[in-house]
Amino acid sequence: MKEYETYSPDETFALGRRLGEQAESGGIYCLDGDLGVGKTVFTQGFARGLGISEPVCSPTFTIVQEYDGGRLKLNHFDVYRIADPEELEEIGYEEYFFGDGVCLVEWAQLVPELIPEDAVHILIEKAPEKGFDYRRVRIGGKEEMRT
Repeated sequence: MKEYETYSPDETFALGRRLGEQAESGGIYCLDGDLGVGKTVFTQGFARGLGISEPVCSPTFTIVQEYDGGRLKLNHFDVYRIADPEELEEIGYEEYFFGDGVCLVEWAQLVPELIPEDAVHILIEKAPEKGFDYRRVRIGGKEEMRT
């Protein structure tokens, strides 16, 4: 597992961008953390790293937003409002997960049974004692994130 510290939204964006630059087709990235921790800022950087220049916002009410403007297609999921994993099955999540492009799933911890074993897990956490804009970002596999 890798651990990073960021001290501003710009640094969180830049970390997301570096990960997006390294992303490969078929990759699934699970992005977790409390409300207001910077998941959207990280995702905007990730999209920029893929070469996507259009505005990126959280698809909270649409569940998935597709961005085609980069070197890889980005399928950005927000499953916060999913009451049952069957809702993702109804929209055909498997076509996104196992198709071309990259999937980034916010709140993935809410649907662990749908996440492939080889997914990359990203956890963003605050530590108020280190400052308002401080974030600890842990990146690893599912098993690594449980430690």
